[in-house]
Amino acid sequence: MIFYLTYSDQPSGVYSSQVIDVVRFISQEMKQPIRLVAFISIRNFTTSKNKIKEELPEAIVFPMFPKFSNWKKNYFLLLLCTRFLKPKIVIGRNVLATQLALKLKSNKLIDKVIYDGRGAISAEWHEYPVINDEKMIQEIEQLEKEVVLNSDFRIAVSNQLVEHWKTKFNYTKNSHVVIPCTINKVFRDVVINENSILESRKKMGFTDEDIVLIYSGSVAGWQSFQLLQDFIKNTFSNQNNLKIFFLSDEDEKITQMKNEFPNRVFNKKVKPNEVPNYLMAADYGLLIRENTITNKVASPVKFAEYLSCGLKIIISENLGDYSEFVSQKDCGIVLNSAIQKNIFLNTVSMDEKNKIRTFAISHFVKQVYLQEYKSVVEARK
Repeated sequence: MIFYLTYSDQPSGVYSSQVIDVVRFISQEMKQPIRLVAFISIRNFTTSKNKIKEELPEAIVFPMFPKFSNWKKNYFLLLLCTRFLKPKIVIGRNVLATQLALKLKSNKLIDKVIYDGRGAISAEWHEYPVINDEKMIQEIEQLEKEVVLNSDFRIAVSNQLVEHWKTKFNYTKNSHVVIPCTINKVFRDVVINENSILESRKKMGFTDEDIVLIYSGSVAGWQSFQLLQDFIKNTFSNQNNLKIFFLSDEDEKITQMKNEFPNRVFNKKVKPNEVPNYLMAADYGLLIRENTITNKVASPVKFAEYLSCGLKIIISENLGDYSEFVSQKDCGIVLNSAIQKNIFLNTVSMDEKNKIRTFAISHFVKQVYLQEYKSVVEARK
């Protein structure tokens, strides 16, 4: 039995794709008994629990103690669950989940701990207002160092994250695999052809002459909205037929842009399974972020989602492994100051879209990483 343990990760499109789909994949493709054990916020607990169990009925969902500084108090429930189901392996999705798993191992209740590293957590907590707990912000670097060095095996979302572990924590082993954020079934099975694209563009109010940029996801501060806004203003001034669609909630920043560029800026919040139908209507997906450690080691799931829908990607320099991927595969534009100043965008042809989608399927479906997942389950320290 394997536990896939998450801590303070709320149900969302990303959770469905990167947690629930991973649990299903290990169960179905690798024939391994596995249970999702999720500690989630007590706020809206019942609603969040129901969302998780709707997708994965066998998931075990616990309310976590309020405040990150109380993370150790969640060990008792995990202990009871472990004694009852007797897992041999725990995969911890983040630092605190893996810390709880390491405590189980120190008490000889499990055989192996896998750290599923989703990013440079200490750097992220210092660079962005992720939590409002100064004590935990000061402690997180040591906690992250311990899980990186003491886990039996590690999953990294990018090669850049492994390099960060080596530099920051003196990680010298080779006990890891790199598995980027992959697409779920909705994106894997999306049908892209001229008719489906035309239908989506018509539904969104775009003409054949429009060149459509799209941004999918949050416009929270850590997503570098100011850089995105500057890019849009510059490109809009160069080309009158450019339009942008935000797949996100209404926000004062978006409203401001709507007022500045009438009939050129749009937004709509859609259900996760509807996202591909909107993405395919665009020409370019935007991944513009500031140059921080958090972004340098990242594996944004929307990168793979954009590609799977046939979009060229406009991406910042030094964004995980993917700025280099865009250059190597000729599937978009890597921005620097010179390019951004003189950029001119063309429509993306159907042939280009099919080529880009082929890249996505060959690099970002979970089946491509079956051997890596097998290495995780079979690994020894």
